[in-house]
Amino acid sequence: MVVMTRWLDPDEQQTWRAFLTASRALSDTLDRELQRDAGMPHAYYEILVRLSEVPGRQLRMSDLADLTGSSRSRLSHAVARLETAGWVRREDCPTDRRGQVAVLTDAGFATLAAAAPGHVEGVRRHLFDALSPAQVDQLRRISETLVAHLTGS
Repeated sequence: MVVMTRWLDPDEQQTWRAFLTASRALSDTLDRELQRDAGMPHAYYEILVRLSEVPGRQLRMSDLADLTGSSRSRLSHAVARLETAGWVRREDCPTDRRGQVAVLTDAGFATLAAAAPGHVEGVRRHLFDALSPAQVDQLRRISETLVAHLTGS
């Protein structure tokens, strides 16, 4: 059986490349700003945010990996760095002796609270200020469609 490749037409190719370039540029810019202003990469910021948003500021490591779209080994390495900084601590899971829970410390919450205003301003300046309200709505709808398609949700 021969499968024919559905090549991108010129319009699709231009859209694909623009999407890749914009996604990378935005991500790189926000990451550089967080590194400069808060001394952490965006991946660490996201871990702190996810922990700050749940009751008790704690999550099973496996759940945290899923929420951040990270492999378990990559998350474990990141949490080890956050532990060294005093922003997160690991505890044994009370319901599963094999599992661990990541807990956001008070110092980690304070670090997040200090970093958040600058990061939110960066998101606003680099993304939302460049778009009209209609484009923001389109971007949300397109993003939600892609997430549903790619995750099956």
